[in-house]
Amino acid sequence: MREYTDEELAEILDKDIFHKISAAADELGLECYVVGGYVRDIFLEKPSEDIDCVVVDPTLQTKSPGIAVAQLLKKKLGRHAHLSVFKNFGTAQVKLGKEEVEFVGARKESYQRNSRNPIVEDGTLEDDQNRRDFTINAMAICLNKERFGELVDPFNGLDDMWDGIIRTPLDPDITFSDDPLRMLRCIRFATRLKFYIDDETFSALERNAERIKIISAERINEELNKILMTNTPSRGFVDLQRCGLLRLILPEVSNLDIVEERAGKAHKNNFYHTLEVLDNTAKVSDNLWLRWAALLHDIGKTKSKRWDNQQGWTFHSHDHIGAKMVPGIFKRLKLPQDGQMKYVQLMVDMHMRPIIIADTQVTDSAVRRLVNDAGDYTDDLMLLCEADITSKNQARKQQFKNNYTLVREKIADLAQRDYKRLLQPCIDGNEIMQMFNLQPSREVGILKQYLKEAVLDNVVENEREPLMELLMKKAKEMNLI
Repeated sequence: MREYTDEELAEILDKDIFHKISAAADELGLECYVVGGYVRDIFLEKPSEDIDCVVVDPTLQTKSPGIAVAQLLKKKLGRHAHLSVFKNFGTAQVKLGKEEVEFVGARKESYQRNSRNPIVEDGTLEDDQNRRDFTINAMAICLNKERFGELVDPFNGLDDMWDGIIRTPLDPDITFSDDPLRMLRCIRFATRLKFYIDDETFSALERNAERIKIISAERINEELNKILMTNTPSRGFVDLQRCGLLRLILPEVSNLDIVEERAGKAHKNNFYHTLEVLDNTAKVSDNLWLRWAALLHDIGKTKSKRWDNQQGWTFHSHDHIGAKMVPGIFKRLKLPQDGQMKYVQLMVDMHMRPIIIADTQVTDSAVRRLVNDAGDYTDDLMLLCEADITSKNQARKQQFKNNYTLVREKIADLAQRDYKRLLQPCIDGNEIMQMFNLQPSREVGILKQYLKEAVLDNVVENEREPLMELLMKKAKEMNLI
């Protein structure tokens, strides 16, 4: 992070797009500020292309001032710029190449208890900053010529960024009760930025957790996906569990947070094991659905847990039980019901298979069945299984890694051998030359390619009798017999 003076901010914003916005606002006699994430990311030294602007009419006489500035900006940018106007919301968007600028008039909001949709009125810049979710998102930089580059930070968001704190501008109970989605955004920002949620704000998360029930599943899964795609998603899920949101959103994962002991034997906490697997997966893959599989891979353990006087705690068939739970979770959260759900279900269902193979003799038949069942997702399955090695016993951990290396080598070896066995026709070029008394020639190449394509296209099985029939037919067409 880096701190800037107003003069330095003016230099950072010394771009054609900002000067044209400035000119449009000044021409209309309106105040205009760049706000939110774009401002935050300047101080975090992160690139950002999405620009949000708040437009203020000091006289409160201009109808939809944000739209007015956007329309004039479009004229100044010319025919290559694209303008979209959303009159019902009083907002507009101008796109030019990779740059997108959103405009909205400054507003103040009030909420009803059973809805997160606010009653909106025109307001001042102060009103607009008051309604922002977090102090780090409530900073604004003026774009008007006379004050170009001036930072307006009434809630000390800059100090909170230096301290690594997520805090609401106003009373957090009101902030979260008005719009409960902000609770998930709070945890998402803390996770992505590796910030801490201040004590008062976190206490409000706990008190208002039940309010999440008025938020649509689509908005919830959008935030969960963003948390999952952070570098260390476990941070977010720990906070979700601590404040009580996880039990309302994903009880199947929340319920793993338990340790039972009997006869001096305790099983591990499968919730924290799951989060370790999730972080391990995040280190090696940016596949959102593989991360979902990591999060859900052990959810069947709650239902499968049994006590055995000889073995202690067991979780037999938790993989298959968990796989059957996946469709219900995806349906409830309005996640995709097609290929992505089936992919996650397959990963959960098969996540124990490689470890069983690795624990015993790695036979061709076992590996071939694994590859056959996992298909194109074999490598993803192996990544998940390797991420699942969380033993604190370093010798055992290394043994598992060595065994998985052996399984991977066997998969690669079998793939090469099976390719030759399955995709290279069992009648080769030498036999073709003998059959038709040919020397190495174009004709031999044509016949070999003909048979190979027949096998690849599943015209016939890679067996001698049907291939010989095809070969004779083709040779006859070529006047070789």
